[in-house]
Amino acid sequence: MEISIKTIEDIKIAVLTGDIDANTASSVTKEVLPLAEANSKIILDMTGVPYMSSAGLRMLLSLYRQTTAKEGKLLLVGLTEEIIDTMTVTGFLDFFATSETLEQGIEALASK
Repeated sequence: MEISIKTIEDIKIAVLTGDIDANTASSVTKEVLPLAEANSKIILDMTGVPYMSSAGLRMLLSLYRQTTAKEGKLLLVGLTEEIIDTMTVTGFLDFFATSETLEQGIEALASK
């Protein structure tokens, strides 16, 4: 799992590459959870994530809760069809704003 974090304007972008599973979810949480600050705008670019297990879903839910508790915004970018299907079946997709591309995600959060 590779994680790189950058900031564009006031939006923090975490680019994830690799599977998010029981072996990697804790490291993703450790890197990404500190981004959830008061009124933060966070994009998780998951274009490079081919697979996400239930541990990945738990990580996303934890990040969602932390971000919304602090009046922040969280947007997921580049979800694969398989991850969208999993998140739809489990009801997780209802919690998250999504975008197909990073540019669309930045535009969506910049306007809020």
